[in-house]
Amino acid sequence: GRFMSSLCLLCPTGSLLLAVHFYSSPRAAPLLPSTTLGLLLLLLAALLAYAGIRRSLSNASLLVPLCLTLSAFWSGYGAILMVAGQGALPAAGDAHAALLPGLATFTLALLLEAVVGFLCREPLLALLAATLSLASAHELALPFSSSLGPSAVACGHLGVCLLGGYFALGRILCFLSKGKVALPGTDLAERKAQEQRWGSAGSTNPFAAPGLLLNMLWASVFCCRLLGATTLALGHVSWLWTAATFQIGICVLSYRAMDVLMATAFGFTSVLSFSAGYCLLLQHQEPALPAPLLVAFSILFAVLALFLSLQSPVDGLYLLVFVTYCVALACSPGGIFASGPQGVAVAIFVTSAVVAVVHLYNVRARAKIPTGQGAVKALLARSSLLKLREGPDLHAPYLGYSRYADAEALAYACSVLASFALTATGDPQAPLATVVIPWVVVAGGILKLLGGSVAFARGKTLESSAFILYAVMWIIWGLARFSGLYGTARNFHTAVGIVAFMLFNSFIVFCSLFLNTAWFFYSLTFMLVALSFLLDAIHALPAGYDLAATLIFGLVSFYCFLAALSSSTFEGCCLPVGGPVLQLGAVGAAATKCPHLPARKASSVKRIADILRSGGTCGIPTDTVYVLVAACSRPDAVERAHRSKRQAQDRPMSLWISSLKQLEPAKHLFTPLLWDFMEAAWPSPISLVIPRGEWVDFLGMKDSAKYVGTPGSVAIRIPDCSVTTHLIDLVGPIVVTSANPTGEADTTHHNQVYAKLGDQV
Repeated sequence: GRFMSSLCLLCPTGSLLLAVHFYSSPRAAPLLPSTTLGLLLLLLAALLAYAGIRRSLSNASLLVPLCLTLSAFWSGYGAILMVAGQGALPAAGDAHAALLPGLATFTLALLLEAVVGFLCREPLLALLAATLSLASAHELALPFSSSLGPSAVACGHLGVCLLGGYFALGRILCFLSKGKVALPGTDLAERKAQEQRWGSAGSTNPFAAPGLLLNMLWASVFCCRLLGATTLALGHVSWLWTAATFQIGICVLSYRAMDVLMATAFGFTSVLSFSAGYCLLLQHQEPALPAPLLVAFSILFAVLALFLSLQSPVDGLYLLVFVTYCVALACSPGGIFASGPQGVAVAIFVTSAVVAVVHLYNVRARAKIPTGQGAVKALLARSSLLKLREGPDLHAPYLGYSRYADAEALAYACSVLASFALTATGDPQAPLATVVIPWVVVAGGILKLLGGSVAFARGKTLESSAFILYAVMWIIWGLARFSGLYGTARNFHTAVGIVAFMLFNSFIVFCSLFLNTAWFFYSLTFMLVALSFLLDAIHALPAGYDLAATLIFGLVSFYCFLAALSSSTFEGCCLPVGGPVLQLGAVGAAATKCPHLPARKASSVKRIADILRSGGTCGIPTDTVYVLVAACSRPDAVERAHRSKRQAQDRPMSLWISSLKQLEPAKHLFTPLLWDFMEAAWPSPISLVIPRGEWVDFLGMKDSAKYVGTPGSVAIRIPDCSVTTHLIDLVGPIVVTSANPTGEADTTHHNQVYAKLGDQV
């Protein structure tokens, strides 16, 4: 409801600004200068994007794609207005020519969202999208029709304002009547109940549709050029880079929606869009795209399309259009300015619109448009070799819970692109003319930083450190070498910086010995690339060494890319990555690793209870720190917990219960004052030190009772943690000690427990 209100407030605000702009545009001095209007639209676009991102994933409606679509539209629109306001588009028709591709795209995109909204019974959102589409259509036709003037465009935007006023009136009536009176479509309580009924029917990735509409946006720039509507100009860079920036955001959100393959696809298309904008910026230098890089990119797209076909054949076939686009770019000396790639861009525009409709409809509709997923599952069910990963824990990391799916496949693919980009030999006199910077900086740098951040969120400390370190190196080296900053000069300071980086990477190479063989070769071959940078800095680079080093690193990265995709798609690792080259004696050396179960699930607590009843020892979260526990009813487990912890005599184990009813058989052994005090004090973090007595024998610890407390007293409490008390309800009283070796700091994260006691529990 909050986000619906935000949308119905922000849309009329932006439309009111545009209505004022178009009503006053015939004047010599408009009420809102272009720069001011552009800045205001950018601010509203940021707020709309926030509203779309904050929308619940489980109850996603058409509100998400509408927010993100409109945010992208106003971002590109506002950027062009600011550029025009600064005099960068001096001719009379330059501003409209720059706006034309975006207006055409968003007119169609908003119309598609309106149609799907009506089909999915979301009339208010559908009317809002239709009115915005009509206003954009009027602005699109403005220079081509003498019967349409700026007032017609302003009237379209006023229609959006009227819808906003209708929603505001409905909310006021609902508030004043305490929910008894509500205009149709404005009852947020009814909408919330409807979303709760429909929540399970939604698409797994509600952000796929906005990503597909953004593909339409950057493809429309070249469609308009091929159809003769515009010529490629500087103003179109705003649309290309807006699409690229938003697609990086969609990539992150797709990882948040646990959709690895579509997230990787949007990462790939964002690189294409960034490189196209870079070419437009430097079109006076006739920029050239490296053919080997484009061939490698087409192979990456083809592999991703193959894996995506197993999840959704429609999406997999859709990606084949991008394979064709990369091949067309590689075969065309003119690059994006040639008619061949522009013709493929038309195909991208059309197929993106069709697939976007499928995703938009499947976000909300119960009767979904089939994408072929069932046929693939039925086909693979007959195979004994390949079995798709499924289930709620599909992307759950081994060490606990993460809100993001694994992004290693994208990070490896970016390494392939960055390494093949380094093979390009450009003109030293015009270094920017060879299009390398987008691939090295965006793919090797920005997207690899994204992969490192996601890896860190998933508890992969070494992998995240390596990805972030390599991303920084790609950005620095790519900008220095391929932007003309490096030039032909070489100096000692450059060599020292590279040596420092190599020392950091040496540590990563050493640590990867304890991870797996694939990671060891991945980090080791990058050391060869760094060595080529160093040899180049000291004028000692052998002929062909840099080419060989980057190709070897690219091939290793490609294998890791395939392994990451296969491990995230199929059960069992189809492509081996090897075990650790060296094995630590403490962490992970046990024959069977202990299970890691998320505490937020009741099934996990039940499984831990079964382990405790069977004599196991477990590390669990509490209201204070992580603790190591054993069931009192299993004396062998109590003794094992004492030994594994190397418990010091001055730090005895304590006793936890979930209710005083568990001590009811021994109530006569406690004084009434003490019993009343325990009832008043618990549950809480307070432990009561109680004189040891016969009541301890009622807990069933037998001889192991000597490990709990001291000879004269026992510390006991009821924890103020629902997970812990539920576990004790299932198991009975437990003995507790901190989940860390004696003398070390307390553990506050499950990774710390695993690192310190992983082979002991």
